[in-house]
Amino acid sequence: MTDFTFENYREYFEEHLTDFIPDVDHKSITLYEAMKYSLSAGGKRIRPVLLLATCDFCGGKIEEALPYACALEYIHTYSLIHDDLPCMDNDDLRRGIPTNHKVYGDATATLAGDGLLNTAFESMYGDILYYMDDADAMKRRIRAAYEIAKGAGIRGMIAGQIADMESENQVGSAEMLDYVHLTKTAALIIAAVRAGAMIAGADKETLTNLTEYAENLGLAFQICDDILDVEGDEEKLGKKTGMDSDRGKLTYPALFGIEKSKERLRELTDAALAAVGVYYDNAEVFSKLAEDLAVRGN
Repeated sequence: MTDFTFENYREYFEEHLTDFIPDVDHKSITLYEAMKYSLSAGGKRIRPVLLLATCDFCGGKIEEALPYACALEYIHTYSLIHDDLPCMDNDDLRRGIPTNHKVYGDATATLAGDGLLNTAFESMYGDILYYMDDADAMKRRIRAAYEIAKGAGIRGMIAGQIADMESENQVGSAEMLDYVHLTKTAALIIAAVRAGAMIAGADKETLTNLTEYAENLGLAFQICDDILDVEGDEEKLGKKTGMDSDRGKLTYPALFGIEKSKERLRELTDAALAAVGVYYDNAEVFSKLAEDLAVRGN
């Protein structure tokens, strides 16, 4: 296990961000440029860092987890491109720069998202093929790829996206709100942690504890974002605030108010910390991330 901090993992990841994007024919270079535009626009990189850090924590090698960490970020970025489209949230800014469709048009932005999604699976399955002669290593990677596919799919992120859309301007419930947050946001965070643990061959107890951590962190992360949409600084966030209210989105502040939302954020953060507390200083990267995210919303 390394003594990397979140920033160390992030810097390592950034160095390899585009390693698994295949060479494209010059005749389709616009597609590559549109994909890279959003992929290279920055971001917290929480999902890939969590995958690398979890693999490292569980005794694996972070370089072996890279194809899956990159796949996660490709999937996350595709979802943001599609989220920003006029037919979805119709956003003009993402990470402080014009959204993909504002630069390349709706059709190219749609295809750029499709390209990133498919590249994610090329990245993972290309790596799996290297382990054809090592059944145990191959199985661990297949499980990791499955976790990522599930987290991104119709029981995960996509399910959350449609539930989020259909909840706009409707009478909401706490049950539906948690469902939206657990699927749309937390699912890929859970997948990141579980995939990293599986690549490293973690034991069941560790996998259970880390999954509990990720579930609480994922919910806390989205509640924090909900709060920042009300109270955040547009310049620091790199996007407009107040959009959730304008669209009639189902959010924690809308349903419970700001103070109750902040209480829930603290409860979830404490639960995340408790899940990894048994590992003391060895889990510092996880506990610090949870605390840092909570601070953003207070």
